[in-house]
Amino acid sequence: MSESRTELLAWLNDLLQMSYTKVEQCGNGAAHCQIMDSVFRDVPLTRVKFNAKHEYEYINNFKILQSTFDKHKIDNFIPVERLVKCKFQDNLEFLQWMKKYWDQYYPGGQYDALARRKGEAGSAPPVGGIPKASIPKAAAAPKAAPNQLRKAPSNSSLGSGMPKPSAAGRTPVIGAAAAAAGGAAGMISLAQHEREKEALEADYQKVVQEMTQQTMELKVTVEQVEKEREFYFNKLREIEIFVQQNLEASGVNGHVLEPGVEDILKEIQGIMYKTEDGFEVPENEGIEEEVY
Repeated sequence: MSESRTELLAWLNDLLQMSYTKVEQCGNGAAHCQIMDSVFRDVPLTRVKFNAKHEYEYINNFKILQSTFDKHKIDNFIPVERLVKCKFQDNLEFLQWMKKYWDQYYPGGQYDALARRKGEAGSAPPVGGIPKASIPKAAAAPKAAPNQLRKAPSNSSLGSGMPKPSAAGRTPVIGAAAAAAGGAAGMISLAQHEREKEALEADYQKVVQEMTQQTMELKVTVEQVEKEREFYFNKLREIEIFVQQNLEASGVNGHVLEPGVEDILKEIQGIMYKTEDGFEVPENEGIEEEVY
């Protein structure tokens, strides 16, 4: 099962000696670059902007990450356009994948993250998508003339001058709640998917193990049957040769079989060569002639 965001942040901060507080902060790409450096030790960290504050700096970091993926033939797709928006679900899923990859390929030993990035603090970037510095400020409202400032406001002007709560003003609260609900639902869905995947893998392994066991048992049975077949075939062959030799030797060089023995031998020979109804000897197949 995939780690929770709390476990992921604890692992990330411990490995990279950082102070991230939210998964969304990974949207600047710097942490991902150094995670890969902890595995391969060849990421050009001097080009990584650990204190990136603008989207173009985020994209530059992800370009470095993509170059590392290409160099080491990592096929996983990097959804840069979604990650740089610093949304919770997108960054959570990608960080979970990074953790799985790290668990599988980390070479072990100590990793000095500060030394690798030349002592850069790697402070946590701002949360909430593109920083305010990169968003144009709204045009300032025109200043009132001095005489208008001294004019006593009427009841109607007081009512109209008071700021009214608008739908736009309420959007951040609703949006935050929806984002939190969506993130929780996404985590539940992902966890359920992982459980189902693990259950299927367990069933598959169980079936494979049972089939392997059955195959081994059948192999042992076949070997035993073949040994028994060879054993009884050799016995019958010896009997056949014994009967044939005695019958052929009868009357030769004064050799005479005792009364009734020849009939018994012929009866045995008849039993051995007797076939069932419908049995046909295959073409081009017969008893090989033996030399004694």
